Parts: sequence; structure tokens; C-alpha cells
Amino acid sequence: MNREHHRWYSPSLNRDMELLVFGHAGARVLVFPTSKGRFYEWEDRSMIDTLSGAINNGWLQLYCVDSVDAESWYNYGIHPGGRAYRHTQYDNYLYHEVLPLTTRKNGNPFLVTTGASFGAFHAMSFGLKHPDKVDRILAMSGLFDIRSFTNGYSDDNVYFNNPMQFIGGENDAYRLGQLRHVDIIMATGRGDRLIDSARAMSGLLWSKGIGNALREWDGWSHDWVYWQRMVQTYIGGHD
Repeated sequence: MNREHHRWYSPSLNRDMELLVFGHAGARVLVFPTSKGRFYEWEDRSMIDTLSGAINNGWLQLYCVDSVDAESWYNYGIHPGGRAYRHTQYDNYLYHEVLPLTTRKNGNPFLVTTGASFGAFHAMSFGLKHPDKVDRILAMSGLFDIRSFTNGYSDDNVYFNNPMQFIGGENDAYRLGQLRHVDIIMATGRGDRLIDSARAMSGLLWSKGIGNALREWDGWSHDWVYWQRMVQTYIGGHD
């Protein structure tokens, strides 16, 4: 399996950032770690092994990015506006630095965003913010309303990085048309405390005419063994 480590100074974030690439061809997959997780998490948690068939066959090429959650949403020592601003810088890093790397390395136009737990928030937020770039979102066991992190505070950086807000306020016909072309999959356990978040996100999307698949798994299903099965089911090519 092709494996590459990349590190560079990010002008968007004003610090070094790292990522791992797995595979040589196929749909590009932007992979987010869980809360405050690192770029090597999916490798450590056997998610890469789970998808090895699709990767080795040239069906998928994964780009596993680092997080800045400890500097953004989980940085409780600063004002919520500062947390949201740091996330906007992270979004700029992904859009202006990581995505160009993926397209330089791989001409496949199809892009998937995915992640589990807090990574599902990132996958959903980035995918819905940039439907001109993203074709599929697989959000596993996710939270989709970031306001639980902001103590009631909101500004443009909160609003435009929070799917439950910016989708709720989206009325532009062109953007809605783009969003309706994204294949959106949410998989969450019925016993997961975040199931209501997934149901609310699904309902909001449908209210805007944006189709999506809400897949409710038995039990809690909020752990790596379940996410391995989910990712194999929804992007790995196997039931």
C-alpha cells in the first residue's frame, strides 16, 4: 500500500501541519480524526486495514488530516468567538492547502469527507460548506450543532461553521442545487446520546429538499469496532 507522510508550514494556521496519504488512486477521501485526535488515528485504530482492499484496488485514496480542536472548539480557556475563528482558519487550511494537494496528486474528481464522533462534525460542516468540492459525506456517530460549545454565543464564524445554522438559513437556489447533489450519509447508534443530533440534521436537510440517508444502527455503536463496519459498509464496497 502506498503510504506518504506530508508536513508543511500552514499560512492559514500559522504553524506546521501534518497528514498521511494512503493509496495511489480512486476517489479522494478527506478523513477527520475524533475530538482532538491526530492524523495517524485512523491508522492506529485499524481503519486503514479495514479499507485496505478498496485502497489497494485503487478505489479509494485517503488523506488523513490533523485536527486543531484543542485550539478551537475545545479551547475552553478563550472566548467562543476565538474558538470559532480558529476553526475558520482550519477550514481555510483544508480548502486552500489540503484540497490542492489532493488534486495535484490525484485527478479523480470525486471527493468524500468522513469522520467519526467529532470527526463527523468536521466531515459534515466542511462538506456542506463546500458542496462545489465535495460529492459524498459519511458522518458516523456525530454532533451537528456546534452551539453546545459556544455558551449561547454566536457570530459569523460560529454560524458559517455550524451546519444546523447555515443550512437552516440557506435559501440561495444555486447553493441548494449544489447541496442536493451531495450524497449525505449519517450512521449513528439508536442508543447513542447523539442520535437526536443526527435526526435533527437529517430532518433539517430534508426540509430544504436535500436528500440524505440516516442509518440508525442497533445499540450504542459509538466505538471503533462499529466505525470499522460503518466505513466498510458505506464507502469500502462491502456490506
